[in-house]
Amino acid sequence: MKKLIMTLSAITTLIACKEEPKDYMTFSGTIIDKNSDSIVVSNKTYSKTIKVNEDGTFSDTLKIESGRYSFYDGGESTSLYLQNGFDLNMTLDTKMFDETIVYAGLGSETNNYLAKKSLMEETLFPPSLFDFEEADFKAAISEISAKKSEFLNNNKNIDSTLYASEMESLNQFESQYLEYYAKQEERNKARAAKFADLIGQPSPTFENYENFNGGDTSLNDLKGKYVYVDVWATWCGPCKAEIPSLKAVEKEYHDKNIEFVSISVDNGRGYKNKSQELAYEGWKKMIADKEMGGVQLFADNAFQSDFITGYKINSIPRFILIGPDGIIINPDAPRPSSPKLKKLFNSLNI
Repeated sequence: MKKLIMTLSAITTLIACKEEPKDYMTFSGTIIDKNSDSIVVSNKTYSKTIKVNEDGTFSDTLKIESGRYSFYDGGESTSLYLQNGFDLNMTLDTKMFDETIVYAGLGSETNNYLAKKSLMEETLFPPSLFDFEEADFKAAISEISAKKSEFLNNNKNIDSTLYASEMESLNQFESQYLEYYAKQEERNKARAAKFADLIGQPSPTFENYENFNGGDTSLNDLKGKYVYVDVWATWCGPCKAEIPSLKAVEKEYHDKNIEFVSISVDNGRGYKNKSQELAYEGWKKMIADKEMGGVQLFADNAFQSDFITGYKINSIPRFILIGPDGIIINPDAPRPSSPKLKKLFNSLNI
Protein backbone atom coordinates (compact mmCIF):
# COMPACT_ATOMS: atom_id res chain seq x y z
CA MET A 1 0.00 0.00 0.00
CA LYS A 2 2.84 2.33 0.89
CA LYS A 3 4.47 1.63 -2.46
CA LEU A 4 1.21 2.36 -4.24
CA ILE A 5 0.85 5.68 -2.43
CA MET A 6 4.42 6.63 -3.31
CA THR A 7 3.85 5.72 -6.95
CA LEU A 8 0.66 7.76 -7.15
CA SER A 9 2.46 10.65 -5.46
CA ALA A 10 5.28 10.52 -8.00
CA ILE A 11 2.81 10.49 -10.90
CA THR A 12 0.95 13.43 -9.39
CA THR A 13 4.22 15.32 -9.04
CA LEU A 14 5.16 14.65 -12.68
CA ILE A 15 1.77 15.85 -13.87
CA ALA A 16 2.00 18.95 -11.72
CA CYS A 17 5.51 19.76 -13.02
CA LYS A 18 4.66 19.18 -16.66
CA GLU A 19 5.05 22.48 -18.53
CA GLU A 20 1.91 23.87 -20.08
CA PRO A 21 2.14 24.68 -23.82
CA LYS A 22 3.05 28.33 -24.38
CA ASP A 23 0.33 30.54 -25.78
CA TYR A 24 2.98 32.87 -27.24
CA MET A 25 6.31 32.74 -29.04
CA THR A 26 9.56 34.63 -28.69
CA PHE A 27 11.11 36.33 -31.73
CA SER A 28 14.55 37.95 -31.48
CA GLY A 29 17.45 38.74 -33.74
CA THR A 30 20.24 40.97 -34.95
CA ILE A 31 20.16 43.10 -38.09
CA ILE A 32 23.49 44.36 -39.42
CA ASP A 33 23.29 47.81 -41.04
CA LYS A 34 19.61 48.13 -40.16
CA ASN A 35 17.24 49.93 -42.53
CA SER A 36 14.87 51.20 -39.85
CA ASP A 37 14.31 51.56 -36.12
CA SER A 38 11.56 48.93 -36.30
CA ILE A 39 10.42 45.78 -38.06
CA VAL A 40 6.90 44.64 -38.88
CA VAL A 41 5.62 41.06 -38.63
CA SER A 42 2.26 40.70 -40.36
CA ASN A 43 -0.22 38.76 -42.44
CA LYS A 44 -3.78 39.49 -43.57
CA THR A 45 -5.20 39.40 -40.05
CA TYR A 46 -2.24 40.29 -37.82
CA SER A 47 0.39 43.01 -37.56
CA LYS A 48 2.97 43.83 -34.91
CA THR A 49 5.72 46.44 -34.97
CA ILE A 50 8.87 45.53 -33.04
CA LYS A 51 11.49 48.07 -32.01
CA VAL A 52 15.03 47.61 -33.35
CA ASN A 53 17.73 48.88 -31.00
CA GLU A 54 20.66 51.04 -32.06
CA ASP A 55 22.93 47.97 -32.21
CA GLY A 56 20.47 46.20 -34.55
CA THR A 57 19.08 43.79 -31.96
CA PHE A 58 15.38 43.19 -31.37
CA SER A 59 13.27 40.93 -29.18
CA ASP A 60 9.58 40.55 -28.44
CA THR A 61 6.83 38.05 -27.75
CA LEU A 62 3.99 37.35 -30.17
CA LYS A 63 0.63 35.66 -29.56
CA ILE A 64 -0.35 34.39 -32.97
CA GLU A 65 -2.14 31.83 -35.08
CA SER A 66 0.17 29.29 -36.72
CA GLY A 67 0.96 30.14 -40.32
CA ARG A 68 2.83 32.23 -42.86
CA TYR A 69 3.84 35.80 -42.02
CA SER A 70 5.77 38.59 -43.69
CA PHE A 71 8.84 40.19 -42.11
CA TYR A 72 9.56 43.77 -43.26
CA ASP A 73 12.57 45.77 -42.08
CA GLY A 74 11.77 49.09 -43.75
CA GLY A 75 13.63 48.18 -46.92
CA GLU A 76 13.05 44.54 -47.85
CA SER A 77 10.87 41.65 -46.78
CA THR A 78 10.98 37.90 -46.34
CA SER A 79 8.58 35.10 -45.43
CA LEU A 80 8.27 33.53 -41.98
CA TYR A 81 6.40 30.53 -40.57
CA LEU A 82 5.43 31.20 -36.96
CA GLN A 83 3.51 29.46 -34.20
CA ASN A 84 3.11 29.80 -30.46
CA GLY A 85 5.84 27.93 -28.60
CA PHE A 86 8.60 28.90 -31.03
CA ASP A 87 11.75 30.55 -29.67
CA LEU A 88 13.12 31.93 -32.94
CA ASN A 89 16.28 33.96 -33.45
CA MET A 90 17.11 35.66 -36.76
CA THR A 91 20.29 37.24 -38.10
CA LEU A 92 20.71 39.13 -41.36
CA ASP A 93 22.85 41.74 -43.09
CA THR A 94 20.83 44.24 -45.14
CA LYS A 95 23.65 44.65 -47.67
CA MET A 96 22.98 41.07 -48.78
CA PHE A 97 19.49 40.64 -47.40
CA ASP A 98 18.22 37.31 -48.75
CA GLU A 99 21.65 35.70 -48.88
CA THR A 100 22.43 36.28 -45.18
CA ILE A 101 19.19 35.34 -43.41
CA VAL A 102 19.82 32.57 -40.87
CA TYR A 103 17.58 31.31 -38.05
CA ALA A 104 18.42 29.54 -34.80
CA GLY A 105 16.34 28.13 -31.96
CA LEU A 106 12.99 26.40 -31.90
CA GLY A 107 11.31 26.87 -35.29
CA SER A 108 14.58 27.52 -37.10
CA GLU A 109 14.49 24.45 -39.37
CA THR A 110 11.20 25.48 -40.95
CA ASN A 111 12.23 29.10 -41.38
CA ASN A 112 15.67 28.26 -42.76
CA TYR A 113 13.81 26.17 -45.34
CA LEU A 114 11.76 29.22 -46.39
CA ALA A 115 14.89 31.39 -46.62
CA LYS A 116 16.73 28.84 -48.76
CA LYS A 117 13.66 28.29 -50.92
CA SER A 118 13.45 32.02 -51.63
CA LEU A 119 17.08 32.09 -52.73
CA MET A 120 16.64 29.00 -54.90
CA GLU A 121 13.60 30.40 -56.67
CA GLU A 122 15.46 33.60 -57.58
CA THR A 123 17.42 31.59 -60.17
CA LEU A 124 14.89 28.83 -60.87
CA PHE A 125 12.57 30.72 -63.22
CA PRO A 126 13.90 32.07 -66.54
CA PRO A 127 13.09 35.81 -66.59
CA SER A 128 11.13 35.57 -69.85
CA LEU A 129 9.56 32.18 -69.24
CA PHE A 130 6.21 33.21 -70.74
CA ASP A 131 7.89 34.26 -73.99
CA PHE A 132 8.94 30.68 -74.69
CA GLU A 133 7.28 28.69 -77.43
CA GLU A 134 4.72 26.28 -75.99
CA ALA A 135 6.86 23.14 -76.23
CA ASP A 136 9.84 24.90 -74.64
CA PHE A 137 7.58 26.35 -71.95
CA LYS A 138 6.22 22.91 -71.01
CA ALA A 139 9.73 21.47 -70.84
CA ALA A 140 10.94 24.34 -68.64
CA ILE A 141 7.98 24.00 -66.28
CA SER A 142 8.54 20.25 -65.96
CA GLU A 143 12.21 20.84 -65.09
CA ILE A 144 11.35 23.54 -62.54
CA SER A 145 8.75 21.26 -60.94
CA ALA A 146 11.31 18.47 -60.59
CA LYS A 147 13.79 20.80 -58.87
CA LYS A 148 11.13 22.14 -56.50
CA SER A 149 10.09 18.58 -55.66
CA GLU A 150 13.68 17.54 -54.93
CA PHE A 151 14.19 20.57 -52.69
CA LEU A 152 11.02 19.85 -50.70
CA ASN A 153 11.87 16.16 -50.34
CA ASN A 154 15.24 17.16 -48.88
CA ASN A 155 13.44 19.18 -46.20
CA LYS A 156 10.85 16.75 -44.86
CA ASN A 157 11.57 17.72 -41.26
CA ILE A 158 9.95 21.14 -41.51
CA ASP A 159 6.66 21.85 -39.74
CA SER A 160 4.17 19.20 -40.87
CA THR A 161 1.42 21.72 -41.66
CA LEU A 162 3.72 23.78 -43.84
CA TYR A 163 5.06 20.63 -45.52
CA ALA A 164 1.52 19.55 -46.43
CA SER A 165 0.77 23.03 -47.79
CA GLU A 166 3.97 23.06 -49.84
CA MET A 167 3.22 19.60 -51.23
CA GLU A 168 -0.30 20.64 -52.22
CA SER A 169 1.09 23.71 -53.98
CA LEU A 170 3.69 21.59 -55.76
CA ASN A 171 1.06 19.14 -57.00
CA GLN A 172 -0.82 22.01 -58.63
CA PHE A 173 2.26 23.80 -59.95
CA GLU A 174 2.46 22.49 -63.53
CA SER A 175 -1.28 22.69 -64.26
CA GLN A 176 -1.46 26.23 -62.88
CA TYR A 177 1.44 27.47 -64.98
CA LEU A 178 0.05 25.86 -68.11
CA GLU A 179 -3.19 27.70 -67.41
CA TYR A 180 -1.28 30.96 -66.96
CA TYR A 181 0.50 30.37 -70.25
CA ALA A 182 -2.82 29.86 -72.06
CA LYS A 183 -3.90 33.30 -70.85
CA GLN A 184 -0.64 34.95 -71.90
CA GLU A 185 -1.84 35.84 -75.38
CA GLU A 186 -4.75 37.81 -73.91
CA ARG A 187 -2.39 39.68 -71.60
CA ASN A 188 -0.01 40.41 -74.47
CA LYS A 189 -2.83 41.83 -76.59
CA ALA A 190 -4.00 44.06 -73.74
CA ARG A 191 -0.47 45.31 -73.09
CA ALA A 192 0.17 45.96 -76.77
CA ALA A 193 -3.04 47.98 -77.00
CA LYS A 194 -1.96 50.08 -74.01
CA PHE A 195 1.12 51.37 -75.83
CA ALA A 196 -0.06 51.13 -79.45
CA ASP A 197 -0.48 54.90 -79.82
CA LEU A 198 3.26 55.41 -79.21
CA ILE A 199 4.43 53.29 -82.15
CA GLY A 200 5.65 55.41 -85.04
CA GLN A 201 5.74 58.59 -82.95
CA PRO A 202 8.84 60.67 -82.17
CA SER A 203 10.35 59.36 -78.99
CA PRO A 204 10.14 61.32 -75.75
CA THR A 205 13.63 62.59 -75.08
CA PHE A 206 15.99 62.75 -72.16
CA GLU A 207 18.42 65.61 -71.77
CA ASN A 208 21.82 65.60 -70.07
CA TYR A 209 21.37 62.48 -67.97
CA GLU A 210 24.46 61.75 -65.89
CA ASN A 211 26.62 59.10 -67.57
CA PHE A 212 28.38 56.58 -65.32
CA ASN A 213 31.49 56.89 -67.49
CA GLY A 214 31.56 60.67 -67.09
CA GLY A 215 29.78 63.67 -68.53
CA ASP A 216 26.17 63.84 -69.64
CA THR A 217 24.23 62.08 -72.40
CA SER A 218 21.06 63.06 -74.25
CA LEU A 219 18.95 60.95 -76.59
CA ASN A 220 19.85 63.25 -79.50
CA ASP A 221 23.52 62.27 -79.01
CA LEU A 222 22.57 58.76 -80.19
CA LYS A 223 20.73 59.70 -83.39
CA GLY A 224 21.70 57.61 -86.38
CA LYS A 225 21.68 54.42 -84.35
CA TYR A 226 19.01 52.11 -83.05
CA VAL A 227 18.63 52.63 -79.30
CA TYR A 228 17.56 49.79 -77.01
CA VAL A 229 16.62 51.29 -73.64
CA ASP A 230 16.47 49.39 -70.35
CA VAL A 231 14.58 51.26 -67.60
CA TRP A 232 15.59 49.74 -64.27
CA ALA A 233 16.55 50.30 -60.60
CA THR A 234 18.95 48.65 -58.18
CA TRP A 235 16.09 47.56 -55.87
CA CYS A 236 14.19 45.79 -58.68
CA GLY A 237 14.72 42.02 -58.60
CA PRO A 238 13.38 41.31 -62.12
CA CYS A 239 15.58 44.14 -63.43
CA LYS A 240 18.70 42.61 -61.91
CA ALA A 241 17.71 39.18 -63.25
CA GLU A 242 17.96 40.59 -66.79
CA ILE A 243 21.51 41.96 -66.40
CA PRO A 244 23.37 38.79 -67.52
CA SER A 245 21.15 38.47 -70.62
CA LEU A 246 21.52 42.19 -71.40
CA LYS A 247 25.31 41.90 -71.19
CA ALA A 248 25.23 38.87 -73.51
CA VAL A 249 23.02 40.59 -76.11
CA GLU A 250 25.13 43.73 -75.97
CA LYS A 251 28.28 41.68 -76.55
CA GLU A 252 26.70 39.89 -79.52
CA TYR A 253 25.63 43.18 -81.17
CA HIS A 254 28.56 45.36 -80.11
CA ASP A 255 29.68 45.97 -83.71
CA LYS A 256 26.17 46.66 -85.03
CA ASN A 257 24.39 49.98 -85.47
CA ILE A 258 22.74 49.90 -82.05
CA GLU A 259 23.35 51.45 -78.64
CA PHE A 260 22.28 49.74 -75.41
CA VAL A 261 21.19 52.35 -72.88
CA SER A 262 20.26 51.60 -69.26
CA ILE A 263 18.40 54.35 -67.40
CA SER A 264 18.19 54.07 -63.62
CA VAL A 265 15.05 55.40 -61.93
CA ASP A 266 16.46 54.81 -58.45
CA ASN A 267 14.47 56.95 -56.03
CA GLY A 268 15.73 55.86 -52.62
CA ARG A 269 13.58 52.75 -52.33
CA GLY A 270 15.45 49.90 -50.66
CA TYR A 271 17.89 52.26 -48.92
CA LYS A 272 17.97 53.68 -45.40
CA ASN A 273 15.32 56.36 -44.96
CA LYS A 274 14.77 56.19 -48.72
CA SER A 275 17.94 58.22 -49.12
CA GLN A 276 18.45 59.52 -52.66
CA GLU A 277 22.15 59.97 -51.95
CA LEU A 278 22.54 56.32 -50.93
CA ALA A 279 20.49 55.26 -53.97
CA TYR A 280 22.84 57.19 -56.24
CA GLU A 281 25.90 55.59 -54.65
CA GLY A 282 24.19 52.18 -54.86
CA TRP A 283 23.62 52.73 -58.59
CA LYS A 284 27.31 53.39 -59.20
CA LYS A 285 28.36 50.45 -57.03
CA MET A 286 26.06 47.96 -58.77
CA ILE A 287 27.26 48.99 -62.23
CA ALA A 288 30.87 48.47 -61.11
CA ASP A 289 30.22 45.23 -59.20
CA LYS A 290 28.23 43.63 -62.02
CA GLU A 291 30.51 45.06 -64.72
CA MET A 292 27.55 46.42 -66.61
CA GLY A 293 28.30 47.73 -70.09
CA GLY A 294 26.50 49.93 -72.55
CA VAL A 295 25.52 53.51 -71.77
CA GLN A 296 24.61 53.74 -68.08
CA LEU A 297 22.52 56.80 -67.21
CA PHE A 298 20.82 58.16 -64.08
CA ALA A 299 17.37 59.68 -64.67
CA ASP A 300 16.98 63.30 -63.57
CA ASN A 301 13.75 62.74 -61.59
CA ALA A 302 13.21 58.98 -61.24
CA PHE A 303 9.67 57.93 -62.24
CA GLN A 304 8.64 61.56 -62.70
CA SER A 305 11.26 62.17 -65.40
CA ASP A 306 9.80 63.40 -68.72
CA PHE A 307 11.22 60.43 -70.63
CA ILE A 308 9.69 57.95 -68.16
CA THR A 309 6.25 59.55 -68.04
CA GLY A 310 6.29 59.98 -71.82
CA TYR A 311 6.47 56.20 -72.16
CA LYS A 312 3.75 55.64 -69.51
CA ILE A 313 6.16 53.70 -67.31
CA ASN A 314 4.86 52.84 -63.85
CA SER A 315 6.53 49.46 -63.41
CA ILE A 316 9.95 48.09 -64.25
CA PRO A 317 11.85 46.62 -65.93
CA ARG A 318 10.70 48.18 -69.17
CA PHE A 319 12.48 47.92 -72.50
CA ILE A 320 12.12 50.27 -75.47
CA LEU A 321 13.43 50.22 -79.04
CA ILE A 322 13.93 53.53 -80.86
CA GLY A 323 14.92 53.85 -84.53
CA PRO A 324 17.95 55.72 -85.89
CA ASP A 325 15.59 58.58 -86.83
CA GLY A 326 14.31 58.93 -83.26
CA ILE A 327 10.97 57.27 -84.06
CA ILE A 328 9.54 54.70 -81.63
CA ILE A 329 9.69 51.17 -83.06
CA ASN A 330 8.52 49.30 -79.96
CA PRO A 331 7.60 51.10 -76.71
CA ASP A 332 7.36 47.76 -74.88
CA ALA A 333 10.13 45.73 -76.46
CA PRO A 334 11.03 42.13 -75.53
CA ARG A 335 13.36 41.61 -72.57
CA PRO A 336 17.01 40.68 -73.18
CA SER A 337 16.29 37.16 -71.93
CA SER A 338 13.41 36.70 -74.38
CA PRO A 339 13.99 34.80 -77.62
CA LYS A 340 11.69 37.37 -79.23
CA LEU A 341 14.31 40.13 -78.92
CA LYS A 342 16.76 38.70 -81.46
CA LYS A 343 13.86 37.98 -83.80
CA LEU A 344 12.96 41.68 -83.60
CA PHE A 345 16.57 42.76 -84.20
CA ASN A 346 16.91 40.37 -87.14
CA SER A 347 13.67 41.63 -88.69
CA LEU A 348 15.21 45.11 -88.75
CA ASN A 349 18.57 43.83 -90.05
CA ILE A 350 20.37 45.30 -87.08
